[in-house]
Amino acid sequence: MSDPLPNFRKVPYSELNARQRENHNFHKVAACLSDYGYHSIRLSDDFQGADFIALHIGGDDILRVQLKGRLTIDGKYEGKNLHVAFIEGDAVYVYPHDEAVAWVLANTKVVESASWRDNRGYSWPSVPGWIRGFLAPYQLA
Repeated sequence: MSDPLPNFRKVPYSELNARQRENHNFHKVAACLSDYGYHSIRLSDDFQGADFIALHIGGDDILRVQLKGRLTIDGKYEGKNLHVAFIEGDAVYVYPHDEAVAWVLANTKVVESASWRDNRGYSWPSVPGWIRGFLAPYQLA
């Protein structure tokens, strides 16, 4: 008997190229947001920093979301009313960017780093323990 679904094999994330990873992450985040009543629409190009918008079924909430591969703050996103979404393991985070910037700068020495000073950007390859309390309300899965 032939395999009825020959392409239905899980593809390891490590086998995806950068664009495929971005598409994969969008769909994972969008699926998670759907559990909270949001419908996500991918934008063809960044619109004022947003990769996609998420509309709540109640009609009273629209999130403009920048999709990242990890926890990130960036000066180019400040003042744009953006949320940042990223996946770490099985956890999906969608946090308000400007609140994260304010919290990080008030509670850490990131402002003294060359990355922040020279480029107004900072990211972490994995979520540090000291910021988990801030991120807890924004962890969706």
